[in-house]
Amino acid sequence: MSEEQNNTKQLQQEAVAGIRWNESGLLPAVVQDARTLEVLMFAYMNQESLQRSLASGQTWFWSRSRSELWHKGGTSGNTQAISSIHYDCDSDTLLVKVVPEGPACHTGENSCFYREIPLEAPAAAVLSPAGEDGRFAVLAELERVIAEREVNRPEGAYTTYLFDKGVDKILKKVGEEASETIIAAKNKDNAELRLEVSDLIYHLLVLLQERKLPLDEILEELSARHERPRRD
Repeated sequence: MSEEQNNTKQLQQEAVAGIRWNESGLLPAVVQDARTLEVLMFAYMNQESLQRSLASGQTWFWSRSRSELWHKGGTSGNTQAISSIHYDCDSDTLLVKVVPEGPACHTGENSCFYREIPLEAPAAAVLSPAGEDGRFAVLAELERVIAEREVNRPEGAYTTYLFDKGVDKILKKVGEEASETIIAAKNKDNAELRLEVSDLIYHLLVLLQERKLPLDEILEELSARHERPRRD
């Protein structure tokens, strides 16, 4: 085991040691899509299920009704790869960010929270925290829609067609749109360039979804590059 792995294990153990389990030895866990930030489900973990989650990289929970451990997706195939685990200021609740492989809800819905209580005057909401002014909210919304299209595959949808055809077709479209973007820029046609760049971004988001690479990780990489010392 490398020094970095040893350090990670030690930090894990320190964090787990500080968790405040309830009188039943359980901890509430809110599960959130790491890509879209949609809340997917709510469940409980005990110490063993948390340790299994950390060891396997997939979510494990404790079923209070069956009094047994359960591996999310172990039967259905709708597993959840863990992106990060956070605990709150009181150390008594977990926030588990995941990259889901299929819907979270046993009903087939993407999220267990698919039913809504209507409000007379709901507050306005920004779709994404990607920018203080919400400039990039559309990217988060588009990423969410693409993720839903991959799961539900609605008939006749272009995104469904791309996922059905597979990664080679998606890559071909990314290449085509990149070429058309270059041509529009060379022609100094900003109207055409706007359209082609939009097509390119859409197909790149489809590619990221196919590869299960969250857009947040791209933004983190860009942020990290921005923070590195300049060489010039």
